Amino acid sequence: MSNTGRWTLVLLLFVAGVSTVTAPLLAHHSFAATYLEADTIEIEGNVSQFEFKNPHSWIYVAGQENFGPLKTYAAEWASTSRLDRDGIDKTTIHVGDNVRIWASPNRDPNDNRIRLKRIERRADGWKWGAGRGETR
Repeated sequence: MSNTGRWTLVLLLFVAGVSTVTAPLLAHHSFAATYLEADTIEIEGNVSQFEFKNPHSWIYVAGQENFGPLKTYAAEWASTSRLDRDGIDKTTIHVGDNVRIWASPNRDPNDNRIRLKRIERRADGWKWGAGRGETR
């Protein structure tokens, strides 16, 4: 093999190695691309569905923002492993629970997907998100 051929092979192996390491990083989206992270809306309502799954769990809440019309919001939460570390599992949230959530609104005002920042259930005082990963 010529010297040029060896360098070409080394370069190709290097590029393949870097691509293998960085591809997962590029595959995960940024919340800031979908949500207005600097803004916070508050919604109170009843849980209509809770999906404890990866890559992100979801809570669907039929509620209102600022006394607006009743609609269902899809609140994107954390991964199951992150929630598990915070003591949250698939039985923590139930359909029918009355909750108050604080969330980043979607960049598209017609899209009811939001990013959950904090959640409270008044019935028993349970809370998550007052501080990163804080559950009470």
